[in-house]
Amino acid sequence: MCALVLASTVIAPMLTASHASAQEPSPTAQPAPPIAAGQIDLEKDTQSSALVDAPAPPPEAPPPAPYKKSLVLDSSIGALVFLGKFGKTAPPAPLLRVQLGYELFKWLMLFGEGELGFTDTSGSQDPPKTRAFPIFGFGGGARLTVRFTDRFGVYVQGDIGAMKADIRRRALEIIGFKDAEDLGLYLGGRIGLEWYQLDRHFALGLNGGLRDATGFKRTIGSDTPLAFDAGVSIRYAF
Repeated sequence: MCALVLASTVIAPMLTASHASAQEPSPTAQPAPPIAAGQIDLEKDTQSSALVDAPAPPPEAPPPAPYKKSLVLDSSIGALVFLGKFGKTAPPAPLLRVQLGYELFKWLMLFGEGELGFTDTSGSQDPPKTRAFPIFGFGGGARLTVRFTDRFGVYVQGDIGAMKADIRRRALEIIGFKDAEDLGLYLGGRIGLEWYQLDRHFALGLNGGLRDATGFKRTIGSDTPLAFDAGVSIRYAF
């Protein structure tokens, strides 16, 4: 009997505590407090900054522009040397040449040309008899160009024209070159190297040519009136 009373005394408080615990409401998640006006949302601001700071993908390079046929102005400065007997009369002449052409194709250009050089008769006449005079000529021809890369190319051309020494009458006749005082036919060829710039309009070049300048043949005796010239050039394509 005593044992039963003791057990009821111990168990009853435990059951009462368990029943009270079961009736207590379980804790629930509390909602985040609202953001007051003017207050910064740090989480959203951090995400936005990350998006802004992310590097953008590099833009794709535009395709190269197609080749355009156009007018071409080619000017060069160099020297003209006569290899025949006239070369013993006149020293090498500074030479300016200008060509204006049109490209029918990427590899073919037709052109007209003009040139001007300056020399004298110091090779066969002593001062004060030495005569200084200009040599001018004009003509035309065709040029074939091969471009090995987008930056480098070579060309060959053939031309035909006329040239003369602009000097007082009979000044060259008395030393054996009467025909040089009048326009005389020339036939020639030229080879050149071109370096095309990033700007498609410009190119730099080196060139050299050989021609048969028939008007500068010595009047008496045998002679081969060859003339060689070489120079540096700049090319402008419109």
